[in-house]
Amino acid sequence: MDNLPRCTSVVLESTMNDWDDIRYFLAVARAGSVRAAAEALGVNHSTVLRRIAQLEGRLGARMFERLPSGYTITSAGEEVREFAENMEASSHQLETRVFGRDQSVRGLLRVTLPSPLAGYLLMPDFAEFARLHPDIEMEVLSSGELANLTNREADVAIRVVYDSATLPLNLHGLKGPEVFGGFYISVDRLAAWRADGVVPRWIAVSGHGVPDWTSEGRAHTSAAPFRTTDFETQIAAVRRGIGITALPCFVGDSDPLLIRVPQTDLHLYGEAWLLTQGEARKTKRVRLFTEFVSRRLAAYAPLLGGLTRRKSSHEGEAGT
Repeated sequence: MDNLPRCTSVVLESTMNDWDDIRYFLAVARAGSVRAAAEALGVNHSTVLRRIAQLEGRLGARMFERLPSGYTITSAGEEVREFAENMEASSHQLETRVFGRDQSVRGLLRVTLPSPLAGYLLMPDFAEFARLHPDIEMEVLSSGELANLTNREADVAIRVVYDSATLPLNLHGLKGPEVFGGFYISVDRLAAWRADGVVPRWIAVSGHGVPDWTSEGRAHTSAAPFRTTDFETQIAAVRRGIGITALPCFVGDSDPLLIRVPQTDLHLYGEAWLLTQGEARKTKRVRLFTEFVSRRLAAYAPLLGGLTRRKSSHEGEAGT
């Protein structure tokens, strides 16, 4: 059963008609294990095993070698994989074309963007868009990763891009304002720093390093940083007075508990981009959404650029 004796174009054409089995096969081939494939597909472990067995029985060949380290694809499986990936690409292309012709203002709209942009800037605008278009089902995916728009993991991606040359060529983009960040400390912690001279810590997130300026000058931080793994914990830490951290200006400047660290400069994160792909961008709901959010981002340009800093009597030179 290791060879593929019936791997003729007729048999494969018949097999490819059952897209579900092929999806399971590709998931295991890519993940290298049934468990990982099941998680990716959102199904039970046993379902994946059953689908692979059905495919192997239909083709009369073993698709994988079951090893202690995982599933290794056989030579027969590699041959099927080439056909399967071509089928997958054709399926996505067909789906995208049909989706592109859908001009109704209803249906599912998937939007992916980093969680700070969702939670601290655009959620009121999403709420307004949902009110204006009650028949559009919105799914907001909070992620810093660029979802595969070609495979319809999302319909619209909102990203802050430092170098637009790194964007995939198959994506259509609407460029928005520049996004700047600054260094922030709680108002109370800054006052205490001036009063008692106790140097604040640097609050680092997601494995980022400590900026050079924090080890020298009058705005330096202590040698022992405080590390977090997510944005919300970072915000909580700086609000509670643990120390200094880097934040987008649209977050730090809008928080009444925080203030920019005196004698520090802004830094450019990149440009805000609205990204779509192929035929999907021609649908009415995608066009309505991208045009709506593009206008809102333009209105937020001063905030995103750090030009709307709150005035405070606490500002001035840092303490010892």
